Formats: sequence, structure tokens, C-alpha cells
Amino acid sequence: MDLNFMLTNEAGRMKQILGQAGFVVDVATISGEILKTDSMSVKPDIKLSEVNIREYSGFIMPCMATRDTIVLPEEINFVKKVVNSGKPVAAQNGAVCILAKAGVLKAKKFALEESIKDMFPEIFKNAVYSGFGVVQDGNIITSGSCPMMARMTGRKDGTDELTNKLIEAIKAKN
Repeated sequence: MDLNFMLTNEAGRMKQILGQAGFVVDVATISGEILKTDSMSVKPDIKLSEVNIREYSGFIMPCMATRDTIVLPEEINFVKKVVNSGKPVAAQNGAVCILAKAGVLKAKKFALEESIKDMFPEIFKNAVYSGFGVVQDGNIITSGSCPMMARMTGRKDGTDELTNKLIEAIKAKN
């Protein structure tokens, strides 16, 4: 994965859109360590274990969050808590695997690059596949096309639409 490309065009773009909409954005990672490339670095604001879900209006997970679909228990537990809290959560492409492994996609519509869905049929067996665009089912919003996938397939990148759908969902809750 091209970390610089994804930090700039996905995580950075999500943060930019949310900021322009008036939201304060905190970047959380499991380790709290700085994400570095040759040309940039991103310092997380908080460790995932320290996030107080009640203090946030919603959550968004870029595709790059999954490290090739390896999902850690901390991510699964966090997603379960977010969904149980009723807060909107958005996930893009590979990060949709976190939602599936947390069991929050059961009987829910979701978007995902089909090749990823097909690699892990067991975690998506009780969910409703709805293509690779942006799909919202209640407080869960998913996109099947991140900047890297768009670059590889020629499909439209879902970053802007996913982020804007999250903003709409947050505003509808308030």
C-alpha cells in the first residue's frame, strides 16, 4: 500500500471535509504512534483505547485502517461499542471488514469491493452485499471504493461521498 497516497487522499481528505463542515477531528490509532512516510507524517491525537465514545458525534474508518484486512480485537470491541451507542459510523473498503468481524453487519446492507468480500465469505455471510458504491443502512455507512482501489480499477473514489453521508447522519442525529 502507498501510505503517503492513502494518508493524503483518504484520511487527509476525510479530515479536510469534516473540518470544512465545522467538526473537530481527532485521529486515533491503536498504538498512538506517528504514521510516517518519506514526505509526511501524521501524529494521532489519541489512542483508540482512550477514546470516550460519548464525546464524539460519529466515527469514520479509512480503508488503510485494516492493514490488509488483519483486524485486531481492539478494533472489533471499539466498533461494537460505537454501534451499540447509536453513533453513526462510516467505513471504507477494507475497513468494512472491521464492521463485519465485529458482527455489526448482520442483516445490514453494505458496500465493498467484491474481490475483498469474496476473500472473506464467512464474515459477510449474514450481511446484504449492495455493490461497491456508498451504502447507508441506519447508522452504518460503507463505501467499496477507496482512493487506492479507484486508482487500481478506474472506479470513482468514494471518500468524499462517504464522508458527506457521515456528516448528514450526524446532523440528522442532532
